[in-house]
Amino acid sequence: MFGVIRKQLKSHPALIPLFVFIGGGATMSMLYLSRLALRNPDVSWDRKNNPEPWNKMEPTQQYKLFAVNMDYSKLKKDRPDF
Repeated sequence: MFGVIRKQLKSHPALIPLFVFIGGGATMSMLYLSRLALRNPDVSWDRKNNPEPWNKMEPTQQYKLFAVNMDYSKLKKDRPDF
């Protein structure tokens, strides 16, 4: 499989940027999906010890990837303890 790709790239060098950008996009999408699966407070992998992880989050903890004009250190608790 890789021999065929290498042969095509040697005969058509204009395809190199295509392979680089497609490979980079696939890598970045896999990294983002793994970040969502591991760092998102809505996902619970351990249902015995922590069945509701969103209740144990601090109000000053940032969980979004990109927050525009949001200072999480100044937020106050707006939900009750369970």
